[in-house]
Amino acid sequence: MNTMNTAEASYSELVTVMRQQLALSQEDLARLLGVSHATVQRWEHGHHLPSKLARVQLQAFRTKMIAGGKLVLPEGQRP
Repeated sequence: MNTMNTAEASYSELVTVMRQQLALSQEDLARLLGVSHATVQRWEHGHHLPSKLARVQLQAFRTKMIAGGKLVLPEGQRP
């Protein structure tokens, strides 16, 4: 049974899609965001939501990657 709420599912999908589009491992993304590999893994699996600081870091990273033409996200994947 899946017990993820909407916010958890949104971040789970966002992190996974970003990482896959950028061809990054969980370890690589964790390093770029300044968090642990386990943290990225928990986000992707919907076990935890990113903290307020991590959400700011994710937003800044996402904006930078979109501006650089390296990332394209569907409108529905913008929590």
